[in-house]
Amino acid sequence: MSQNTLPYWRLSGFYFAYFGFVGAFTPFWTLYLKSLSFSAFQIAILMSLFQVARSFSPSLWGWVADRRGHRVPIIQWLAGASLVAYLGVFFGESFYWLFAVMLTLSFFWSASLPLIEAVTLGHLGDRLDRYGHIRLWGSIGFVVAVIGLGYALQYVGMMALLWVIFALLAGVWALSWRLSDPLVSLQQEGDSTWWAILKRREVIALMAACFTMSAAHGVYYTFYSIYLVDHGYSKDAIGWLWALGVACEIMVFLNMPRLTARFGLRRIMLASLFLAFVRFFVIGWAVDVWWLIVLAQTLHAATFGSYHAAAVALTHRYFKGRHQSKGQGLYTSISYGVGGTLGAVVSGFAWESLGPSWTFTASALCAMLGFIFFMFVMRPE
Repeated sequence: MSQNTLPYWRLSGFYFAYFGFVGAFTPFWTLYLKSLSFSAFQIAILMSLFQVARSFSPSLWGWVADRRGHRVPIIQWLAGASLVAYLGVFFGESFYWLFAVMLTLSFFWSASLPLIEAVTLGHLGDRLDRYGHIRLWGSIGFVVAVIGLGYALQYVGMMALLWVIFALLAGVWALSWRLSDPLVSLQQEGDSTWWAILKRREVIALMAACFTMSAAHGVYYTFYSIYLVDHGYSKDAIGWLWALGVACEIMVFLNMPRLTARFGLRRIMLASLFLAFVRFFVIGWAVDVWWLIVLAQTLHAATFGSYHAAAVALTHRYFKGRHQSKGQGLYTSISYGVGGTLGAVVSGFAWESLGPSWTFTASALCAMLGFIFFMFVMRPE
């Protein structure tokens, strides 16, 4: 361990609030945008801004953190800037105003996660098996937010969403001041150059898999809630479906040490990609069969839970010492940034031209491409 005492609850509390925001924003913000009479393409553009920012912001701030040798002060500044940027939603509802507000918010917000991941892994030291036990509190925060807001929107109205998100962002900023940098030198490991790491076959395979997985999720994060509402699902039912997926994700985080020891990270990543193919195909063609939609949501345990845990662990394996923040930033940029942007924007075109079922089918095929590439390029462990 890098410290005698692991700041378990401080890290867990930050994850809880951070992903509480995600649980409030991701499932329901599209419904807010639809309530403003935006088109599917406009909604896709606005939602893709978070992915666009993730294409460059995490890498930029990761580079700054590795150069300065401290991550927590940057996390605190980013959290405060995110809170200030979000205040803009209370002063306008036009497309171009919300475009500017969401772009600014996403620039600051998207850089926090890879930095807190690097801080957490630094505190854990050689106890990486405990990562899932800390990260699961983020999933719990997501569940609490998504279920609570599902009922609030059903019975109170859409304005509840704006104020709950504000409160969660304020919580993230307040909790960031409880964090501390791990007592390790960022220069103590990792003699390889940045370019030497990037050219490794394993790193190429990993980043390609992360890109395709996030691209496959583009339509899910952009249109899933709208899709369910259009097929007669209530907002509280939608909240429970999102919560079910994250509850299954929590179980994976709890059991990740056992799964890794038994199957290895390569097989876990392959299984995650294949199950993403199955999940999105089912969502596309069986939306009116409620029990199949419930079953598809349980697969979130694989398409995010095991996938994310494996991706973070592999990134930490390949990017050592002074490259840790840049490595986690690159993972976020390539996957949720470039991949997520492509998936969201393409889904905006396809949703109205091809229809929802074929759009989800395209996302399923994207995950299958990632599965095939990773299987042949990533060497067995």
